[in-house]
Amino acid sequence: QLQASGGGLVQFGGSLRLFCAASGTFFSIVDMGWYRQSPGKQRELVAVIPGDLSRKYADTTYADSVKGRFTISRDYAKNTVSLQMDSLKPEDTAVYYCSADIKLGGWTPPRTFWGQGTLVTVSS
Repeated sequence: QLQASGGGLVQFGGSLRLFCAASGTFFSIVDMGWYRQSPGKQRELVAVIPGDLSRKYADTTYADSVKGRFTISRDYAKNTVSLQMDSLKPEDTAVYYCSADIKLGGWTPPRTFWGQGTLVTVSS
């Protein structure tokens, strides 16, 4: 289970921090990330951070639209992922979903799980 929190209403140029925690019984978590969906649009990738700690800096990926403004971080021991969002713009308004590719068993392929979504609204 993924539990997300931290959304809300913020003014243009403001900041918000989203938080997501994975709970339950599983073998390991591979990638963790954040996606967002605006009304009438498809869900899109915001940022993803890999499961391999040694590849954290090389393989962390951001959407071009958020590079330099958003920062994803992960606590590998606590199975949590955060998204620090700075310099927010009205076009960042969306429902944000955390995701995690989780291996339920040692020999099973990872399966993608989604959090419940948290609304971020940026006013102009």
